Amino acid sequence: MTELRNPHVRTAGARTYDASIDQGLRAYMIKVYNLMAAGLVITALAALGTVALATTSDPSAAVAQLGNGKMLTNIGATLYGSPLRWVVMLAPLALVFFMGFRIERIKPQTAQAIFYAFAALIGVSMSSIFLVYTSASIVQTFFITATAFGALSLYGYTTKRDLTAIGSFLFMGLIGLILAMVVNLFLQSSALQFAVSAIGVLIFAGLTAYDTQKIKEMYYVNDDGAVASRKAIMGALALYLDFINMFQFLLYFLGNRE
Repeated sequence: MTELRNPHVRTAGARTYDASIDQGLRAYMIKVYNLMAAGLVITALAALGTVALATTSDPSAAVAQLGNGKMLTNIGATLYGSPLRWVVMLAPLALVFFMGFRIERIKPQTAQAIFYAFAALIGVSMSSIFLVYTSASIVQTFFITATAFGALSLYGYTTKRDLTAIGSFLFMGLIGLILAMVVNLFLQSSALQFAVSAIGVLIFAGLTAYDTQKIKEMYYVNDDGAVASRKAIMGALALYLDFINMFQFLLYFLGNRE
């Protein structure tokens, strides 16, 4: 009876509840972005460390030389010129599938360690971009990607529009993009590569907004710590993949070759 006579009691309670949700959601999203940022730092360090071991400026220490003058050490020749490169390229994919199928049954600490291992392997795989593009253009493209990613993720977080239909369309486009990339491994067509890169930028730009909205909607105030952590890790993985792919496709357009 007191609540019926005093509407401010219900209103105050609702405001308190909404505030707690907002605070919890903010902390959850911050954790997602922090995990993603940590993954990007690990990728960058792994890439820089790998290329430092794989290349040399000393001709006496080189075992191979690329057409652009880059000299490779034994590590570089093995990593970039042997079947090992396929192992390095496919190993992250295996970790992603493992996380996707086992995420509900592994501890959050284990899932986080797997995510960081995945980020390190991606860095080793991406180290080859330093053999093709100038360091300045790589850094420039990274900051352009970061700016675009931030704007798109902010849109996904704040928009009231339901992006589910767009996400389904983008997922279909992603499947087509992967097939085109596989075909171009054999064709080596520059025109097809241009089209793939342009479409790839658009697809992962859209997925950045869509994934951000989906991650936000996954938050549930009554989740226990373990469940919330697993959701944050998988959310960080999704955004990390959006960022890395958008960066690589943009590099095709913006990168200056050695």
